[in-house]
Amino acid sequence: MASPGKKPHLTAKELIDVVLDADSFIRWDTAVVDPDPSPQYQRELAAAREKSGLDESVITGEGLIRGRRVAVIVCEFRFLAGSIGQSAADRIVTAVERATREKLPLLAGPASGGTRMQEGTLAFLSMVRITAAVRGHRQAGHPYLVYLRHPTTGGVMASWGSLGHVTVAEPGALLGFLGPRVYEALYGKPFPENVQVAENLFDKGLIDAVVPPEELATTVDRALNILVRETAAPVPEPVTLAMQPSSAEAWTSIQISRNRRRPDLRRLLSVGAQDVLPLNGTGQGENDPGLLLAMARFGDQPCIVLGHDRPRRAEGAMGPASLREARRGMKLAEELGLPLLTVIDTAGAALSKEAEEGGLAGEIARSLHDLIGLESPTISVLLGQGAGGGALALLPADRTIAAQHAWVSPLPPEGASAIVHRSTEFAPAMSAAQGVNVAAMYANGIVDHVVDERDDAADEPRAFCQRMSAAIEYELSALSARPTEELLPTRVRKYKQLGRNRQDDGVAGP
Repeated sequence: MASPGKKPHLTAKELIDVVLDADSFIRWDTAVVDPDPSPQYQRELAAAREKSGLDESVITGEGLIRGRRVAVIVCEFRFLAGSIGQSAADRIVTAVERATREKLPLLAGPASGGTRMQEGTLAFLSMVRITAAVRGHRQAGHPYLVYLRHPTTGGVMASWGSLGHVTVAEPGALLGFLGPRVYEALYGKPFPENVQVAENLFDKGLIDAVVPPEELATTVDRALNILVRETAAPVPEPVTLAMQPSSAEAWTSIQISRNRRRPDLRRLLSVGAQDVLPLNGTGQGENDPGLLLAMARFGDQPCIVLGHDRPRRAEGAMGPASLREARRGMKLAEELGLPLLTVIDTAGAALSKEAEEGGLAGEIARSLHDLIGLESPTISVLLGQGAGGGALALLPADRTIAAQHAWVSPLPPEGASAIVHRSTEFAPAMSAAQGVNVAAMYANGIVDHVVDERDDAADEPRAFCQRMSAAIEYELSALSARPTEELLPTRVRKYKQLGRNRQDDGVAGP
């Protein structure tokens, strides 16, 4: 019975009715073949069928979500605690493979205690073949979305429940590897409270959102508007394509870029992007505030977005976990065949004991390694400050767009001045000598597309974001029309030829 004040958890059929368009569900299930059961297990199966009204712990099929075909796999907890035996595993694998053949996005809604104990090791090892089917679906480039329901534990949580491109959970759901009853039986003490709950998993960066069932269709629709590629019309060239860099001195641009009112990545997404779906954390227990990861569309052009989330406080600077989250975004872009958009706006990566011990330098190196060879179109945007390894880690791309007063430097100019002159007072001269501003980067072929600020983006934030968004949409459209195998060598060549005159490189203009 549900606790007072709490909604009862939905059955599998009720969830299907809530999420799918009315009368659109088509069931895929065929009759199950039970393993050779003991008399006791036969009685348990019969009781489960009578209690749940189902022949197994899983329902599979297809339906429409906002008019789009989607395959679904939903567990029924009332059938032997939603446990997965061989017959249930057969049903899941068959459904996943059919979804892959028919190129359908797949929504899984587990609610399960895990492996069916009555069937032992063979049921336990069925998680391997379910995982193999999910892997095939993902490798084919089809979206796999997971809605973790109350409760999901054991082998299900440790296999197909934790493999979503996007993973959201029911509010208050018990989610974990070892169920609390098993833990208490094994160790003689209760499991710590509020650890295995959806909200805590979100806080720790293990899931992307906590979503009530009645809002799940909206979340899935938003994700699929981005993930399911439609043929988009070519985008007209924006007026910014012919824009030249500002003639302002480098130090002037640096001061302008440090204005707290300057539009940041969140403002850019809110003004210029559609169907923005924030993702959360690395999926491996880390959630660093220094990076924002999302799926989004600019016009009709979908992409994975990752970029610096400008800190509201000093300790919000990008740490190593931010780059592990960024690499999650890179992998998503590659697997789903989507362009990757990186946004650089950082005063520098975190300088702390925790960052050093967390392997910040190694994470910057791995980010560079992955970006330079990423098998997806890539665009980087220089939105404001671009100091040090934190900027470098997100910079390599097929095309780089820059706001007129953005800049990139090995260190903040004050730091460079301190190294060379043992004083910060030479920062303006150092910034000019180092070629940190957009004019120098454009001349050297680093920046490809300049977005004007008229004369400071902080004074016209909405109009600036609209121009930047139009530039992003155009570059996404142009790159998406080119084969990846053509992009990769061109990307490497771009950085191999750094410092040579744009005209000598044959890259004057797009």
